[in-house]
Amino acid sequence: MTANDEHSYYRELADGTIKQVNPFTGVQVWTVPGRGSRPLSRPITDPRPITDADRVAACAFCQNRVLETPPEKSRLIPTLSTGASSADDSTEIMRGYRVLRHVPAGDLSATTAEFRRIPNLFEILSWEYWHANHGLELPADARHWQEDYLSDPAGLAHVHRILDSKFAAQGLDLQATRLSAADLRGESAPFFAGGHDVVLARRHYADDATTTAGLAGSGTLSVLEHRAFIAATVATMGNLYASNPEARYVAAFQNWLKPAGASFDHLHKQLVAIDDIGHSNDEVLSRATGDPAMFNRWGPDFAIGHNHILAANDDAVAFVGFGHRYPSVEVWSTDSCDQPWRMDAGKVDAVSDLLHAMHVAVGTDVPSNEEWHHRPVGVGTPMPWRIILKLRVSTLAGFEGSTKVYVNTISPASLTARLLPRLVSARRAGRIAEMRIGAECDLPRGILQSVG
Repeated sequence: MTANDEHSYYRELADGTIKQVNPFTGVQVWTVPGRGSRPLSRPITDPRPITDADRVAACAFCQNRVLETPPEKSRLIPTLSTGASSADDSTEIMRGYRVLRHVPAGDLSATTAEFRRIPNLFEILSWEYWHANHGLELPADARHWQEDYLSDPAGLAHVHRILDSKFAAQGLDLQATRLSAADLRGESAPFFAGGHDVVLARRHYADDATTTAGLAGSGTLSVLEHRAFIAATVATMGNLYASNPEARYVAAFQNWLKPAGASFDHLHKQLVAIDDIGHSNDEVLSRATGDPAMFNRWGPDFAIGHNHILAANDDAVAFVGFGHRYPSVEVWSTDSCDQPWRMDAGKVDAVSDLLHAMHVAVGTDVPSNEEWHHRPVGVGTPMPWRIILKLRVSTLAGFEGSTKVYVNTISPASLTARLLPRLVSARRAGRIAEMRIGAECDLPRGILQSVG
């Protein structure tokens, strides 16, 4: 990387302004002095004491309200749980949890799910979209599950309830109990074969919470719980690709807190199969094709050169990024594989551990988005698996809309300085996995194996 190259993407001016252009997407960002002193967090105003009922039923994603969400595709339960059964019972273990698939409606309360995979009731790309535009039909296993579920009185009542909720939200004058058998199967098809899934964590509030301010976020999970959360998300991604031959990309993301776009302040990730790789991937590919080394050059290498490295382990690295609309932390896998569902479990856990540590350092009262990036299927250009954690600490307004210049209020160096002491404190308290932090990370240039 030459001085001229860096000057094109990252310039520090005499007054302290930093002008940035994201090398991968072309997004233009300015960090202006004097605008970055605001705190990261947005504490909940007027918190109230929580009750035992709040812990299990605060929102529709909570464990005592499972019948308010569509039929469950899978759940993870502790391996020592009893009373577990599913329509596809197995002894599959994922990160120390037993996997139950297609649990009948009548058995949903028999076990406590630490993590659940459910369909999104309001898909970004509907099942009808795939059926009408691509001729997609229910796969045999999904149709078999649907028939089993609807033939069970408890399952039928559950589907009726969810469909009625959906019809009401859409302003439709329909009642599920009045649908013909064929129409019922058609309307409920998205529950059994849709391409937009949600992976839910159990807790709404942290175990030690006493008020509604004590939300359970990624950083309040244990290291092992977070590994299971990430593993369930990765497995869902692989399954969505495998079940839909027309899917060109599966977008994975996490919206934490309502200012970041969350429907509920309950920890969850979303995965959406789409029939296009998306503009962002197009932009990256246009730059990286013929120069895959740019991922090293403008990712970890740049962070090493500017002392923006936060943490590292043997298979991943975390650093503060630049050229983002919001202050951002990036976690990159350094493994030779760039599609997470094809990775060894330990390689996925390495990313999970660093991502978990970043959430611990940032705190649960900071609205944020996780954006997952990986090489799309059918694309030959290497694209390392990486997760960008964007901190939603500012609001885009007219200036950004009219100029497409985004004012990011916190510089990369400032964010690095804020987070490093928190990581050290978290490690001292035993809240994060073993890792090297800050100056302990003696990293070579070119550590991303997937790009040579």
